[in-house]
Amino acid sequence: MALRPADSPGFLLWHATLRWQRDMAAALAPIGLTHVQFVLLACAWWLNGRGEHPNQLALARQAGTDVKMTSQVLRALEQKGLVEREVDPADTRAKRLRVTEAGAALAPRAIAAVEAADAEFFRAVPLDEALPLLRRLALPEE
Repeated sequence: MALRPADSPGFLLWHATLRWQRDMAAALAPIGLTHVQFVLLACAWWLNGRGEHPNQLALARQAGTDVKMTSQVLRALEQKGLVEREVDPADTRAKRLRVTEAGAALAPRAIAAVEAADAEFFRAVPLDEALPLLRRLALPEE
């Protein structure tokens, strides 16, 4: 039995995701970051703040991004002077990531912009309803 598009959870999720992505892009444009650049910078900044200097694979896992794409985006962040990639003394094939002073100054501003956009996007749904559902969808039981 065919559903109307408005009755398809996948179709609705697709449209909600597209709308959310547009909102994130608009929030980050004045800061000069794409959404993926933001996610990787924010994750690296968060890990660095906990004394960790992840390699690209660890950062990709933290962010939930593809490893090859992560490497490409990190090159762009490095060109912008927001991160540095240093050879890992324990494994010369790996690069450890460190957020620069400029990246550390930008990350909290970008996080605030994204948090404000999130608050606006999700204002119609109470967080005590939205978060459990999103956690179930994003982090299925292993």
